[in-house]
Amino acid sequence: MAGALSALRRLYLSLYNWTVFFGWLQVLYLALKTLNESGHQHVYKAVERPLILAQSAAVLEILHGLVGLVRSPISATLPQIGSRLYLTWGILWSFPETQSHILVSSLVISWSITEIIRYAFFGMKEALGFAPSWLLWLRYSTFILLYPTGITSEVGLIYIALQYIQKSEKYSIRMPNKWNFSFDYFYAAIIALGIYVPGSPHMYRYMLSQRKKALSKTKVA
Repeated sequence: MAGALSALRRLYLSLYNWTVFFGWLQVLYLALKTLNESGHQHVYKAVERPLILAQSAAVLEILHGLVGLVRSPISATLPQIGSRLYLTWGILWSFPETQSHILVSSLVISWSITEIIRYAFFGMKEALGFAPSWLLWLRYSTFILLYPTGITSEVGLIYIALQYIQKSEKYSIRMPNKWNFSFDYFYAAIIALGIYVPGSPHMYRYMLSQRKKALSKTKVA
């Protein structure tokens, strides 16, 4: 029974990782193709559908951690996925005025390269039981450049969106109302920006420590 459950787990995680891998591969292809042919102003429209699907699928990774399918700590998974979902839905999808900015291109390229490597790595581990050393190195090294470019793009796009958030008052709840509750999305976005200040260096240090552990194991082996 335990062997059958283990096999089902590996099959499910393998299918999940490879499905999302191909989603991000499509995002990168469309982004680079559009950049070459039409310019950065049209990148978001070209990648919108696969980007939303691929990024939203990451919600399952929170569930994977909660039910014990994977060993990734929720404390690391939740803020990273949460911030990306916020950018995907709460900024880019919600405020079309941000969609033509050049930072969208750097965001999409940084995210997609990172995720293509990550999902390929875990997909191979689940399907074959191992990943080649070069892919392990890419998995734990490319973030050194791509995490700063991705985070810079995220912060920049939230900042750019602030004027449109304030002007539109979208998602804000004003008093009086039957719930006797108010919410200002503009200030929520400012708080989100503030979280990046301590959060980004903390995550970067965490990933550096994970890189050291992962690559030191290969040297010992």
